[in-house]
Amino acid sequence: MKTTAQTTFTGPDLPLDDRSGDGYDYLDTAENAGWTVIAQWGAEGYDFGAWPYVIGFARQINKGGKRHFGYGLYVEGDTTTKYFDTLEARKEAIDRDAHWFWKTGQSDGPDDVPEKFEDLPAKYRGLPAG
Repeated sequence: MKTTAQTTFTGPDLPLDDRSGDGYDYLDTAENAGWTVIAQWGAEGYDFGAWPYVIGFARQINKGGKRHFGYGLYVEGDTTTKYFDTLEARKEAIDRDAHWFWKTGQSDGPDDVPEKFEDLPAKYRGLPAG
């Protein structure tokens, strides 16, 4: 499996958490800043993250005729943002985090999550079907 690198593009970060509420309040903050929440992942729609403590977000930016794909994580008030040159690279980054969340019990996922990411079946990758 080919791993695609993160881009050097710097776009809008997830907004900082003002600490006036919890992760549920932060959902509105991020969505008002142009981010879309990632609620479920994998063909069967398993949980992504563990609301209100761990929440994933995605967005797309068009700049200079080129698309950039953003992925952000909110973890107990701390935020990180990454951008990728391709949609496939962003999906892989999200797949990797979903695998880790499921494997470590941080999120409700499939019962048969393999130890190694490389062994994660296609049905547990990408957006839910339907």
